[in-house]
Formats: sequence, C-alpha cells, structure tokens
Amino acid sequence: MTEPKLIRLEEKVGNKAISFETGLLAKQAGGSVMARCGETVVLASCVQAKKPRDNPPSFVPLSVDYKERTYAAGKIPGGFFKREGRPREKEILGSRLSDRTLRPLFPEYFNTETQVVSLVMSSDGENDSDVLAINAAAAALMVSDIPFNGPVAAVRINKAGGQFVVNPTYEQRQDSDLELIISGTPQGILMVEGGGREIPNDDLIAAMETAKREIDKLCALQIKLREACGKPKTAVKVPEIKPEIRAAVEAIAKPAVEKLLSSFPPKEVLERTITEIQDGLIAEMTVKFPETAAASFQVMALMEEIIYGIARSQILEKRARADGRKTDEIRAIAMQAGFLPRTHGSALFTRGQTQTMATVTLGTPEDKQILDDLEGRSLDKFMLHYNFPGYSTGEVRPDRGPGRREIGHGSLAKRALLHLLPSDDLFPYTIRIVSDILESNGSSSMATVCGGSIALFDAGVPMKAACAGIAMGLITDGDCYAVLSDISGFEDHFGDMDFKLAGTAQGITAFQMDVKLASGIPINILKEAIAQAAGGRNHILGLMTAHLSAPRADISKYAPGIAKLMIAKDKIGQFIGPGGKNIRGIIERTGADIQVEDDGSIFIACTDRVKLEAAKTMVEYYTMEVEVGKVYTGRVVSIKDFGAFVEILPGKEGLLHISEIALQRVQRVEDVLKMGEEIEVKVVDMDNAGKIRLSRRVLLAPEKR
Repeated sequence: MTEPKLIRLEEKVGNKAISFETGLLAKQAGGSVMARCGETVVLASCVQAKKPRDNPPSFVPLSVDYKERTYAAGKIPGGFFKREGRPREKEILGSRLSDRTLRPLFPEYFNTETQVVSLVMSSDGENDSDVLAINAAAAALMVSDIPFNGPVAAVRINKAGGQFVVNPTYEQRQDSDLELIISGTPQGILMVEGGGREIPNDDLIAAMETAKREIDKLCALQIKLREACGKPKTAVKVPEIKPEIRAAVEAIAKPAVEKLLSSFPPKEVLERTITEIQDGLIAEMTVKFPETAAASFQVMALMEEIIYGIARSQILEKRARADGRKTDEIRAIAMQAGFLPRTHGSALFTRGQTQTMATVTLGTPEDKQILDDLEGRSLDKFMLHYNFPGYSTGEVRPDRGPGRREIGHGSLAKRALLHLLPSDDLFPYTIRIVSDILESNGSSSMATVCGGSIALFDAGVPMKAACAGIAMGLITDGDCYAVLSDISGFEDHFGDMDFKLAGTAQGITAFQMDVKLASGIPINILKEAIAQAAGGRNHILGLMTAHLSAPRADISKYAPGIAKLMIAKDKIGQFIGPGGKNIRGIIERTGADIQVEDDGSIFIACTDRVKLEAAKTMVEYYTMEVEVGKVYTGRVVSIKDFGAFVEILPGKEGLLHISEIALQRVQRVEDVLKMGEEIEVKVVDMDNAGKIRLSRRVLLAPEKR
C-alpha cells in the first residue's frame, strides 16, 4: 500500500503562522485541505457531481457549509439527543462568509453541482475558526479538479488602542473600536463584513489596506500549494447559441429593451414587460426552430445578455439609471414613528419601493437569549430578527422559517445598532427588534437599520445617536466606472458590487460588501464609494431627525417598568429567605417579577408602575442595614418573660427588654404588647456579633427622643 503524500506549507500572517496541509485526510473528495492557526484546526473538502446539468442554471450550483463540532472545544452537545443538529446562527453566518467569498470565482456557464464543507475539528479558544475556514475552503478548491478562478484569501482585522491587529484573539476582540473580515484576490477586494464604534472613513480604508497585504501572502501560499499537488481542472463547456436565434432575438429584444429602460418604468412594469418580451420570443423560437432542444434556454441567456449590456451602457455612457435617478440620488423616503398602537415601539419606513415595519419589544433580563458556542455560553440582551416573506416581492413562496439570507441581513442590521445602545446600568432591558419587510426593491437590510433606529427612539430607548444605512453599487467595464447610491434590485442584479454601509453622523457602525467581479474591486474605487455613501447616509439621517429628533422621554405604558438595585453578595441568601420566602412574599403582594443575579444585582419588573415602586420599596427594605440610633417600626414576633423580640427589618430582630417597654415598671410583657403588634422602637446598641438592643421607653419620653 502506497503511503499518502503529505504536503504542508506555512506562512506568517500578522504575528501568527497559518498552515495548509493536504494529502492525508478526506482523499476521496475532489480536494481537501486542513488549515491550522495555533491549535484551531479546520478541515475543508470540496466535491463536484459526476455530470454537469444539461443547461447552465441562472445561478452557480454551489452549496457551502461551515460546521462546528462541539468536540473541538471538549464539549458534549446539550439537549436530549446529545449530538449536533440544526446549525447555530454562528455556523450560518460562517457559511455565508465562505459562500460570498467563493461564489464569484466560479467561471461563467459553470453548471456542475458542487459542495464545499468546512469542519471545525479543534478550537483553542483564542483563534476563531470562521476566517480560517474561508482560507481552507479556497485552498481545497485550488488543489481540486473543480474549475475555480482562485486564489482568494481572507483575514480578520481589528483596531484597538489605535493599532491594527491581524487575526486577533477572542480577548483582543472584546474592546476593539473596529473589526472586519475581508477577503480578496491578488487584484482587489472581494468581500467585506464588519462594524465599529462610529469609525471615520479613513479607518475603514486603512484597515482594508493593511489587510490586503496579508491577503496577498495567503494567496501566494495557495498558488504554491496548487503547483505542488493541484489536479487538472475540469473544462467548462460554453453553451452554443444558434446564430439564427441570436439574430432574431437581438432584432426584436434590443429595441424593445432600449425603449423600456429609457422610459424609467417602475419595478412591476419593468419586470412584467421583460417577461412578456421573453415569453413571446420563447414561443416564437420554439415554433421556428423545433429541432433546437434548448431554444428556451438560448432565448433566456440572450435576453439576460441584452438587458445586461443596455442597462450598464446606459449608466456608463449617459449616467442615466433605470429609474431616472442621478448616480448619487436617494429614492423618496417616508417614515412614521409609533405606527402600531400596542407595541412598545414601532416605525414604518419606506424608501422607494422598499418598505419595512420595525417593532421594538422591551423585556426583562430573564428574556435574554442564551448563546451556546464553542467559545462558551453567554447571554445576549439585544436581538434583531429580519423577515422576508414572499409577498414583499409579489411572489408565492412558503414560509418555512428564516433562511441564511434572513439570518445574515438581521446580523448586519444588529451590528449597525449594537454599539449605540445604552449600557445595562442605564437601561436594564432586554431588547428585541423585528423587521418585517412588507415590500422590497433593493436594500431591505439598510431599511431595517433605519426603521429599527426610529423604532428604538419611539420605544424610549436612550440611544447614543440615530443610525441610517445605504447600499452602494458599481458599474464598470474596466476602463470607466460609475458608483451608484441606494441601489435598486435591478441595479443589484446587473451591477458589479453591493456595498452596504450604516452609521451615524459621526461615523460608520456596520458594513458589508459583496462583489461579482472575479478580480475584486480596487481600493481607490472603494474610497469613492465610502465617501459617496457618507453623503447619502447624512441625507437620510437629516430626514429621520426631522421626523423624530430624540428618543421619547418615557417608555410605553405597555412595556414593563424595570428597577435595578444592588446588594452585597453575602446578603443574597438573606434577601431571598428560606425557600425563597421573602421574594415570594413580595411577588404575591405586588405582582412584580424579581430576578436576583449572582453579582448582587436585583431586577424588579412590573407593568403597573405603582406596584413597581411598592416592590422596589419592599426590596430596599429587605436590603437595608440596621443603624444604631435610628427609629424603626417593627413587629412583635416573640414574647418571653424577659422581654419581646421585634422584627425591625426583614430577617433582622432585636431584643426589647422588659425594662425598655414602657416608662413605668412592667410586670408582664403580655400586659403591654401582643404578638404581631406593630410598634416604634429605637436601636440603642448592636454588638460585634450583630445582636440588637431596642428601646420603646426612650421614645415615650419626648425629651429623650
């Protein structure tokens, strides 16, 4: 038996070594590479189907999965079945990062089902595996027989303390002002994802330039790996277009499409007219050339080619967009805060033909989401859920829960708003935003940012600033280009870039870029896009501020009121009482919800503000300390021959000696006091052991009070 040939290459990226290994694992796959950074290890494999499809599909037939095994961090999965099940949100987002990096690099007309799987097999708790998985997947495709226009590589970069750090550890990422994941080819930037604390444009550009140098190193490493062990690539067959069909389609479709696009029609008219032209041509060509089995495909391919060429030339040559706007013009915007009467906060936001209903729900700390990742378990106080139903685009589509796109768009909008939320000490609520897209014609994730920001203001959340988002596009033929603001769905489909940027008037809080050009986008064009986006963002922020200039002074009367108190950790048990007696008593008397944290934080929540204050007073009463010389109203809880024990604070009893009950001599305690009676007493002494001496007599002599 021949021993497998193991090939290992390594490169220093930032201050860490990243290595690629192939030849030992998953040898029946088309290509497989194990990538390592520290003790984090990812195995990526790729396989293509045995036969291509009959006709190329309208999209790359590629599926990309990023999977984390809990054994990688020495854990056993939770739940009843004790095995990995549906992907967690981080795995979905990791899959999207790899997919968005790899998809543009497959050749045109590629029509073979292909699967890429990245498996996290070891996690050291310091180096994240999502970016490592992008590099492993790209390297696996490079050495495989699958057609792929690589290399492409990725790094994570953050800025903390004024310094950029490439591939930072989890600890280094905690207090960063800026963090982004960026992938690219030797020619340009291909994908960007990240956010920051209102960062200036220059910081984003500087981060990209720093990252690009490290990306080039990893691209060179992939080329070396392919030269050492790469397999011959499968040829991609270019479908034949019958000359007669091409001539007939161009003769009919070209003038019709030119006339249509020059009239700047609304979305529904544009789509309906193009469909009518295409369906008519398919019917005509099928009858005219019955011997051509793929006549319908050829017509659709030619229609796409014609629309692509006319739409792009119209922008590059005439600077005229499909809806008649200038390149930097924003669509008409309308908004209405407080649209829904019973939600804690709501906003209807409409930009062009994209519309969202954003709602805010305020919950108690008990509503926090539990996140169980390889890095450990944590609690999340801010959730943003994005929904994209079929009716928003006039389609019939079953609703089977959020897909990858919904998860990704929700994550982007959440990142945009996250750093603008108040701290727990200032606003101890759990916050959930839901963005229901009611109508869509491009940039619904950025509409979610705008609508979510207004809804937070409407809910009375004391945000640091309002936040808006805008999607930038690009049309280029290599020699000239046009950067487009606030792109529509049509421009996204036929354009070369979708660059979403969100932020405040002070700076950027979130960004995401996807590119269709295999070479990527040069940084000088990205600089122009970022600067142009700032102008559009400030225009939208101005409209938002004019509509609702600041968060409302009070939260909704339907939202729970929350009060936060602190007690010493060693007093938690005393406050809770035996079997939770004290807390149960407060809940029964006020109806408030009470939650005690391990650090001594006590959260009180109740929709009735009067009962909330009553519960707060009772909790404060339980957490008070006895002070010598202070007068208390106490309850007689025990009577003895020598005096009575009086509870002056919950769990705090003092001895009222028989000689301190009254001014005159008392023969029997029962002659003056009864069990359960409330009386005023004064603390006259408390020893080191905590024993409390009380007096009622001193309060009966006015001159001694």
